[in-house]
Amino acid sequence: MSVMKRVSMIFRAKANKALDRMEDPRETLDYSYQTQLELLQKVRRGVADVATSRKRVELQMNQLELSSSKLDKQARDALSAGREDLAREALSRKSGVQGQLADLQTQYTSLQGEEEKLTTASQRLQAKVDAFRTKKETIKATYTAAEAQTRINEAFTGISEEMGDVGMAIQRAEDKTAQMQARAGAIDELMASGALDDVVSGPRDDIQAELDRMGASHDVDGQLERMKAELSQGSAPRQLEGSAGATDGQPAQAAQPADHQAGEGQ
Repeated sequence: MSVMKRVSMIFRAKANKALDRMEDPRETLDYSYQTQLELLQKVRRGVADVATSRKRVELQMNQLELSSSKLDKQARDALSAGREDLAREALSRKSGVQGQLADLQTQYTSLQGEEEKLTTASQRLQAKVDAFRTKKETIKATYTAAEAQTRINEAFTGISEEMGDVGMAIQRAEDKTAQMQARAGAIDELMASGALDDVVSGPRDDIQAELDRMGASHDVDGQLERMKAELSQGSAPRQLEGSAGATDGQPAQAAQPADHQAGEGQ
């Protein structure tokens, strides 16, 4: 029994949670308002039924009063005609009618009191229904505004289910784009290194590739030699200037003995 109670409690708890998720307060309020309207209609029909019964009793009372007046007149007429027996019978019937009239009067008073009670209850219920309708519309408007604000905030923060799906789709698109860019870059590098062939241009020739590399190497060697030549040409004028200065100094000293020797010879 303990296990069954726990299972029953778990089932009721889960069912209550599921119903709570499914419940819309606006629909619940509308249903409650509709129920109150139906109850108000029942009360009004009850008032109408009681009023109808009261009216029937009133009509019966009027008929009995007419019948009583008629029997009273008949009794008087019979007594005037010397028919005491007929007068007695008429008065006896009048007494019965008066008894029925008294009973109907009691019913009429009871129905009239019941009608007044139901009318008062109907008016009070009508006031409550009107107040509930106003409150219902206010609550519905507030709930709708709060729901809209919640959805807007969830959309802004990205925590709503719809925006979460959109964010995941954007993330997947970005990941695929990055993957495709990386793949394209890797293929370009492999094609540039010769590891992959260009199917449009046809398969690459290994000898041609070797010749291309040798041509590139010769170009590099040629550029290196030109740079060396430019550097050597730039340093040569400086060496020539230094040697010219040294020559101007030494011959001036050596020229004097030569001139002096020439004079002595003369």
